[in-house]
Amino acid sequence: MSQRRSRRAFLSTAAAAGLGGWYGTFLSLPRGLRARAQQELRITEIERHVVRPPFYDFNAKNLYHSQGTGIMTRTIFVLKTTSGLEGYGESLGSSWPAQADLDKYVGTSPFDWVGDRLNLPINMACYDVMGKHLGLPAWKLIGPKVRSWIPVAAWTEPQTPDAMAEEVRQVSRRGYNWLKFHVNEAQDVVDQTEAMQKVAPPGFKIHYDFNANTNFEAVYPVLKELERFPIAVRVEDPILPSDHAGYRLLREKSKLSILLHHAPPEVMLKDLCDGYMAGHSAIGHALRVAAIAESTNTPFMLQQGGGAINLAFLAHEVAVMKMAVLEHVHLANLWKDDVTTESHTVVGGSIALPKGPGLGVTLDRDKLEKYKNTPLPKAPRLLARVEYANGLTIFFRHELDKPSPHRFLRFLSRVNVPGPVPGYRNHVLTHFWEDDSSAEFAKMWDATETGPHWVNK
Repeated sequence: MSQRRSRRAFLSTAAAAGLGGWYGTFLSLPRGLRARAQQELRITEIERHVVRPPFYDFNAKNLYHSQGTGIMTRTIFVLKTTSGLEGYGESLGSSWPAQADLDKYVGTSPFDWVGDRLNLPINMACYDVMGKHLGLPAWKLIGPKVRSWIPVAAWTEPQTPDAMAEEVRQVSRRGYNWLKFHVNEAQDVVDQTEAMQKVAPPGFKIHYDFNANTNFEAVYPVLKELERFPIAVRVEDPILPSDHAGYRLLREKSKLSILLHHAPPEVMLKDLCDGYMAGHSAIGHALRVAAIAESTNTPFMLQQGGGAINLAFLAHEVAVMKMAVLEHVHLANLWKDDVTTESHTVVGGSIALPKGPGLGVTLDRDKLEKYKNTPLPKAPRLLARVEYANGLTIFFRHELDKPSPHRFLRFLSRVNVPGPVPGYRNHVLTHFWEDDSSAEFAKMWDATETGPHWVNK
């Protein structure tokens, strides 16, 4: 059967079936037709390319100091098939998915993985190549379209108040109306918000992630202070996800919108949140979240880490999900260049649904080779300087070549150092101090050899 005849047979049978989504339609096809569709397209190989495109200049050093080399690295997956068509996917970092998790796809059909719940980067590549094979945009393989413009939010790391203000200036100039960031115990979230409010254009809003690690008594006073600022609108995981009574109380008492992320989607059935986040979810899980959200009339968002390929797939997913009306977090705002020919322009806080078959993005092989050869920077000697308003300053080494260096903030909770109990409203300011060849740095570096060092002015 020719590709053209196969596509015509597929479409006519799908229309006759009268089903709403591709997942149900494909599984409802006659077995023979389904088998032919699967046999026509087989996966022969999955290439993986580790790339490091450049960040925007204004916050490149802050991102590196906070996250280390992990956030600088992405992996591009090229799924090759018997037809010569390729599908593209990507992930943040370089270690996931493991090679053993990729090998099981080789020799199978991309159509075998419709609704897969295991592997988001390969979901992208499979839906991309299935769409190209059928001459259809990826969203048509997921469900009926409900929107053509996709609301999106920029993302960043927690930084000093001045640096957070610059983030707002930069992303708002590029069309974003929302910025998401994690709060942490080493910066004062109210001071950060005050600085952002001063520079925010009208209608700009902040999405705070409170890390799901505290309780109502600790977080409620902080939320009450944030309510003073027009830009403070949305709070994710403000307390432990198991504290259902606390979530109900927060919804009752706080003016801010309460979102849950680190909890199963069934929490939408329990009246615990104003919205839900599905983070880094494979397509099968995202569809399950969408179904529960629609049945409970709960708005939700997706959060996926990556660049232009990732954002294209996110857009195709969101295009068919009725309650996916919150601003979706994607990280593509971090890089000033990418490995695709196309880019996604943010207009009024949204991006247009990509056109063309599959994901609607083309791999730029020249840029892929260029950014594959970008070396990792040599990690500098770096100190974290945590300054409390009462004069106490704590120094400790921040080792960027260690796994997950951004988790250094938990260090404050684990070790015996003076100062207040770590919290989100302590009057504290944290800077990173890179080796500047000064005698002062050398002295403090030596003082922190065996652990944190502190001075009290």
